[in-house]
Amino acid sequence: MKAFAWIAKAHNWLAGNDAGLPRRVREDLRRRQEETEIVIGWFQLAIVTLFFVLYAASPKTFSSDAAFAPVPWVLSVYFVFTVARLYLAHIRRLPYWVLLLSVVMDIALLLGLIWSFHLQYQQPPSFYLKAPTLIHIFIFIALRALRLEPGFVLMSGLVAAGGWLLLVAYAVGAPAELMVTRNYVEYMTSNSVLIGAEIDKVMAIVVVTAILTFAIGRGRALLVRSIVDRTAAEDLSRFAPQAVVRQMQSSDARMELGHTEVREATIFFTDLESFTSIGESLSPPKLVQVLNEYFAVVSGPLEEFGGAINQFQGDAILASFNLPNADPRHAANAIRAALAIQEALRGRTFAGGTVLHSRIGINTGTVVGGLVGTPDRVGYTVHGDDVNIAARLEQMNKEHGTRILVSEKTRRAAGAENFPFRKIGAVAVRGRSGAVNVYTLDA
Repeated sequence: MKAFAWIAKAHNWLAGNDAGLPRRVREDLRRRQEETEIVIGWFQLAIVTLFFVLYAASPKTFSSDAAFAPVPWVLSVYFVFTVARLYLAHIRRLPYWVLLLSVVMDIALLLGLIWSFHLQYQQPPSFYLKAPTLIHIFIFIALRALRLEPGFVLMSGLVAAGGWLLLVAYAVGAPAELMVTRNYVEYMTSNSVLIGAEIDKVMAIVVVTAILTFAIGRGRALLVRSIVDRTAAEDLSRFAPQAVVRQMQSSDARMELGHTEVREATIFFTDLESFTSIGESLSPPKLVQVLNEYFAVVSGPLEEFGGAINQFQGDAILASFNLPNADPRHAANAIRAALAIQEALRGRTFAGGTVLHSRIGINTGTVVGGLVGTPDRVGYTVHGDDVNIAARLEQMNKEHGTRILVSEKTRRAAGAENFPFRKIGAVAVRGRSGAVNVYTLDA
């Protein structure tokens, strides 16, 4: 049973079997392979074009009595096949059997061309065994490595090794005048065959194929792992501000629990007006739909003006400006986001004809932002007394009949002359001993 398990594992590894991967990962791999097949097609076209140019430019040393000149015919067939394959790759209609046929065609046409040399040059079959054209075999084997699927590399190498053994067998089985020798000098200076030299060629093909197959197998495993990790990172990035995600990606060391930054920032709190009564009038699925639509509308201006959404809690949103995203105009941008949100909600209806109004509290001060939670599960948030003030200001909108309340700190940081602030006055904020001057803006 273990032997069968190893065989199945080896088959999956060679064939690039990704059945156990999530569908979206398989789709990503499929798209990459389709793009790679286009690259392979262009390489093949470049190779056959180069061969045509070299053949046309090189002096023809074969006898004019030769039965035929096979090179242009072989190159023409390969050119037509390559163009057809490249077209199918571009339109994403390249069947798997064509990929397999392409491997065989590459090797078969090259070996067929080498075999024809003894006819073209009117020499015994052993003549073609010395053709330097054999080294082009390694080009076609390496070409299969671009797909990052080890089975294609292995197939290409095995077809090449098997094909060359057939050519050796054909030459050895030729008429009696053929001489098999063990003398290297005689082998090099005559049409005799040195069996050891042919075995060396086959061994070189096999060893190069084995090394490439192993390397491509490892490379594919790393590619799959990177796609899985990237997909997971893209999903997880929705749970943290993009600036934090970028810090994690560029950090030399892993960002651990307790990683913090302290700086001046503008804190932005918003929640829905009369959310309790809205919740009573809607079914739970409809309520979730309304909330998601509302969050989509509100998050647009926040992100547009550089805010980082730290938390969704019930119908409330906590966002921060200048932390973690650096923004020297954080206070002004927070106010612009608040005005844009009110404008976006004005006259808008959500699922079931629901009309929503948002209350916003904004405060500026020194806060700390960082990763909090447990070693196994962390989240990003901001803390500090100035965060609490923003939350209290948002709640005080109900008392003053306003939709936006801004602290004196935020007003000064944003520039009092830049916005139509209207003073509410000094108000007592729960949890603080002193009063806070607050302002509103007519949205």
